[in-house]
Amino acid sequence: LLASSTLLLVASPVMVITAIAIKLESEGPVLFRQERVRAGGVPFEMLKFRSMRQDAEKDGKPRWASAADDRITRVGRIIRRLRIDELPQLLNVFKGDMSLVGPRPERPFFVSQLLEEIPYYALRHNVKPGITGWAQVRLQYGASTEDAKYKLEYDLYYVKNHSLFLDLMILFETVQVVLLGKGAR
Repeated sequence: LLASSTLLLVASPVMVITAIAIKLESEGPVLFRQERVRAGGVPFEMLKFRSMRQDAEKDGKPRWASAADDRITRVGRIIRRLRIDELPQLLNVFKGDMSLVGPRPERPFFVSQLLEEIPYYALRHNVKPGITGWAQVRLQYGASTEDAKYKLEYDLYYVKNHSLFLDLMILFETVQVVLLGKGAR
């Protein structure tokens, strides 16, 4: 909580500028609320800055983001590349739904699918999900069931070996990922 409150304070000027940029570019809410799955398989509402058009899933069918996704706005491309879209999740940390470090929470639609297709997928729900995680600093952005299988190996490593040292290492590597823009979509 101390680390996330410090980050929230430091990031607040960037968050204000981001909110203004989103509002100037398109109508709709600044924050995007999306149902995700946390520890214990319990759903929760995760916050992000909106980086896609308001009607990104107008057909109601969830889909993975792709490299050249036409649903992403101009401001959205920038905030995704710099990972600014993730900053509102610090509020999810305060609520207790997330931690700074842990497996990234996934949408219930994809969790249901992945539970059926990937053995041991449910084990990643034994710890709180995180804003950043071992898979996020080690792998490119995943956008398929095959990518999720590979990502699960990293998530399970984290579940089995999480410690303060590993969390600090992941946070340090996250700063490098953000500064170099690796893996963003």
